[in-house]
Amino acid sequence: MRARLRGLRLLAAVVVLVAGAVAPGAAAATATGTAATGTAATGTAATGTPLQVYGAWHCSNDACLWGSVRNMADFDTNNHWLIDRGDGHPSVNVVVLSFVNPLKLLNGTNDSGDTNGVPNGMTPAVVNYFTSHGVRVMLSIGGITYVSAWDSALSQNGTLLGQKAAALAGQLGVGMEIDYENSSNPNLTGLQSFVSAYRAAHPYDATGADPTARLTIDVAAGDRWLVGLDQYATANWLRTDSPVLDYANAMVPSKQPNASSAESNWQEHLAGKPQYSPPIPPLAPAKFTGSLYIAEGGSVRPECTNFGASVQNAAGGWVQSAAPDGAGTTAGMLGFMFWAAEKPATKGVTTDPPNTCQGGVGVGASTFNVPIPMPALRQS
Repeated sequence: MRARLRGLRLLAAVVVLVAGAVAPGAAAATATGTAATGTAATGTAATGTPLQVYGAWHCSNDACLWGSVRNMADFDTNNHWLIDRGDGHPSVNVVVLSFVNPLKLLNGTNDSGDTNGVPNGMTPAVVNYFTSHGVRVMLSIGGITYVSAWDSALSQNGTLLGQKAAALAGQLGVGMEIDYENSSNPNLTGLQSFVSAYRAAHPYDATGADPTARLTIDVAAGDRWLVGLDQYATANWLRTDSPVLDYANAMVPSKQPNASSAESNWQEHLAGKPQYSPPIPPLAPAKFTGSLYIAEGGSVRPECTNFGASVQNAAGGWVQSAAPDGAGTTAGMLGFMFWAAEKPATKGVTTDPPNTCQGGVGVGASTFNVPIPMPALRQS
């Protein structure tokens, strides 16, 4: 999800809305059992398959550029809610730093905001801030602003881009997310070269023990946008019998959906689109997350501050019990992702104090009994 400048992303989302929805804590809990039940004031987590992924994209303080090295005291002031929901436990179990420009990464660009193609703010100190609290860290490559950069990088050398992404993952001890939002003519041959090169360096790891082996992809909220990417990824990389990517994130639509709309979008991934040519196969519930806004335009969302009134609370039971519809054997999506921490746009609300998200995401983590650190993910 997300481009950095988030405002541009929202404009792009409006354009594609006619075609369908858009794109972007404590002792570990077990991967089986029943989610904890919240109080009447905070909402109730329905019985079902426990959530395993519960995370946030993170945009730093400059609308997703990560162009400056952060003062870590200031960083903690603005982001402490992510590592402490009020009881000493994190609010999330994964943070995705957004975004890396793929063309700059390929070319090893040095400029005011990047060093060797890596945004200056994506430092070991930021990574350690989260990992020292049991929170997994990933970097997102792309976003809606960098569609043409993806196209150029893949046409130049998708293999080398994959190798450079793998090297960066090893350098920082993080995973990588593919956010390639070309809705009309994605370079799937180049993207396959990227994925193959990354996997040659960091093979698929079902245990989740190697953070650098975590490789994911973003798809649209439903199956009606990013169709070519969605079809290829589902058919080739997100299968339970021969997995290549760990999972997909069904990104946020152009505005916050209600629970019914969100569930309808996610059901499209479960069922696939057999009428398309080529068809989009069904996606196993264990192979994707659903996404919601915590900061959107001028509004502080209940996802951030009021779990009881939130979409995640209303849709949580459906997410935990979503049944396979042609792929996979276990019920329940992997979990939720939230767009986006700190400052996702040059204008609009942030998750800085006083709008920190303990009351939404933090309460959700407790209510859903989110495992921290993230456990080995369900594979079918």
